[in-house]
Amino acid sequence: MRCVLIASSAAELLFYWADAAFLRRLRSSHAGQVGRGGAGRRGCGKGTRGARSRVGADRESVAQGPALEDSLNTLFAPLIISCAALLEKLSDTYTCFATEGGRHLHVLHMFGDCLYIAVNGDGTQSEDDLRRTLFVLRRLVEAHCGLVTLDSHLIRKELRPADSEQRERVWSLLRGLLETYSHLREEDQSFAVEAVERLIHPQLCEQCIEFLERQVVQHINASAERGADEVGHAFLLVHTKLLAFYSSRNASSIRPADLLILILLVQDLYPSQSAEEELGPQPTAGNVLPQGPKRSESIPVSGCGSHGAAEKDSDDQDTDDLSAPEVYYTPEPSPGGHSTGSESWSEGAEMLSIGEVDAADVQMAEDLLQTLGPLVPEASNPRRIFLDASLREGYCPLLPHTMHCLPLWPGISLVLLTKGPMTQVAITLYQLLDGFLVLEKKLEEGPEVGVARSYPFLAELRQRMDKFVKKLSGQDIQLQNTWLDFKNKIFSRSEPGSSLELLQSVANVKRQLCSVYRQLFLTSAGHSLSQGLRDRAQKLMREKLLDWRDFLLVKSRRNITMVSYLEDFPGLVHFIYVDRTAGQMMAPSLSVTEKSSSELGKGPLAAFIKKKVWSLITLARRYLQKGYTTLMLQDGDYCCSYFLWFENEMGYKLEVMEIPVLSDDSAPIGMLAGDYYRKLLRYYSKNHQAEVVKCYELLTLHLGIIPSELVVQQAYDLARRLWEPSRIPLL
Repeated sequence: MRCVLIASSAAELLFYWADAAFLRRLRSSHAGQVGRGGAGRRGCGKGTRGARSRVGADRESVAQGPALEDSLNTLFAPLIISCAALLEKLSDTYTCFATEGGRHLHVLHMFGDCLYIAVNGDGTQSEDDLRRTLFVLRRLVEAHCGLVTLDSHLIRKELRPADSEQRERVWSLLRGLLETYSHLREEDQSFAVEAVERLIHPQLCEQCIEFLERQVVQHINASAERGADEVGHAFLLVHTKLLAFYSSRNASSIRPADLLILILLVQDLYPSQSAEEELGPQPTAGNVLPQGPKRSESIPVSGCGSHGAAEKDSDDQDTDDLSAPEVYYTPEPSPGGHSTGSESWSEGAEMLSIGEVDAADVQMAEDLLQTLGPLVPEASNPRRIFLDASLREGYCPLLPHTMHCLPLWPGISLVLLTKGPMTQVAITLYQLLDGFLVLEKKLEEGPEVGVARSYPFLAELRQRMDKFVKKLSGQDIQLQNTWLDFKNKIFSRSEPGSSLELLQSVANVKRQLCSVYRQLFLTSAGHSLSQGLRDRAQKLMREKLLDWRDFLLVKSRRNITMVSYLEDFPGLVHFIYVDRTAGQMMAPSLSVTEKSSSELGKGPLAAFIKKKVWSLITLARRYLQKGYTTLMLQDGDYCCSYFLWFENEMGYKLEVMEIPVLSDDSAPIGMLAGDYYRKLLRYYSKNHQAEVVKCYELLTLHLGIIPSELVVQQAYDLARRLWEPSRIPLL
């Protein structure tokens, strides 16, 4: 029984998600308010991906509406009001409590003026799990609403639009993302440790980066069709794994945390299918099964694309049979007549002349390329997304971008990130908002107005604000009047306003700045690349990866295998190696689905090992929160170990130092919930300012008969062995 919701300080419901058990409990308590029948969506992380859309459709038709919202308000209003009262009287409130004999766990967190609440009544989630869900939800709201999250009044308009249909679109989008995240966190190692997993194939990666640069990014940016948009980043995903990433020369680097959010968005648009569905025979054009609409179709942005997915395969191979030689597999290139590149896709391979190619093979390739047109979905709806960016013009933590997800085949996608002509305006708005946030904080500390007037940064803030208001040329009268009122109160020498009046005036200016930001980047129609440019990029990338398609899909399921490590590391069962500086991870495959498996097979052993690994991740975070960087314990027949250490750029280990101990209600450790490792690196680097500091983690699972001394030695040797591959420059 699970529920997640966002409420305002006035106990107004801004968003909710609830599973079937919670809705049944709510209906039984408020039978007169909610209609009969129907079932909710599956609980976070439970059930199959396919069932999610079907159950979600039932839930939309039965469990929505004002009656259910009223029931939720009635249920949670006392809790929300008591939190607001405690904050007002004590400047503090409770963050976690249990009810009904400890069976129902509640976790709460205030983000600005919004209260985020997570409830679990089946004992399947811990306090850390619920708190992590709340922080990830907050990050998803920021990614879709940008700097508007700084103002409680405007974020209420975004999360709870007056129009019921628009509100349902917004809520359905967030619900879908929450469910996708919960599923990936329980099934995918990269989301379990919150780091990007790369597809290990240096040769193919290098060629893909070169192709993205020359044939995709440079071509689009040089085209007159792009209008005012410019492609800053392009990358290829195979399921949740990163194959290649290219950034243009003027683009800001993408933070690993933002890249993980983008992977989550792509997975929500195009969920991964089973290996048999992806590699199975392609249906003919006349026999394509109709597919229902996906959540991405309900996103209110310009441009539409089909969302069905099918594919064609020339051979039917079992995924497990291809796992051993996967690293060395190099398919033969397509016939020269179908290649759009300037060189062979396989390095060193000789191009075949037309006379040497069998006519039937040529015809089959032509038929395949023609068939892929109507069967593979076109470019998905562009989506406005807000990401961290540091440009020459300045820094903005939530700079507007447009994400174009171009599916090549089920499981393989090309993603383009563009920025529009208003980038400088967004940076200026953030700089002004940041200045007023600093001023507000200083005023809350209680100085007199005369003292506030002498702040050294206030003169620069006034100059920037005057310049910005002048550039608007009277387009926003409210901002102009609010700014004039603020200047009269703080700079007036005759009758300066009181501290409370000044704080209110600062809040009004902030709201108007956020309102301008909302008008420019949320309310107005977003820019997007023309359909022709997207179709060309999609077609060329599809042609180039055609020979690699099956290999990539199999490789994504079995990226790294334990076979190559068993001889050198006897007793090693599993490991996860994470480069926290780059935000990337490496780990052997650990798939336990019905139709595909790792080397552990499909039986209870594989599920048991997977459960051990996930438990080790949770335990390591708990000890890291308490300041421990090394952990080793005997767990039944297995030995679990965890190591965190720092190195310089040359790979030499740096001395151990005490790391901060965090409170229980602090942001969860990871990248998506506050980027703990970024702060940890900044903290450690204070004593090593003359060199570049890097942070690494290693989690290992050994057989229990292996002595602890050998476990430590193997961990050291394994880290040295994995150090070089992690230097492949994908980001």
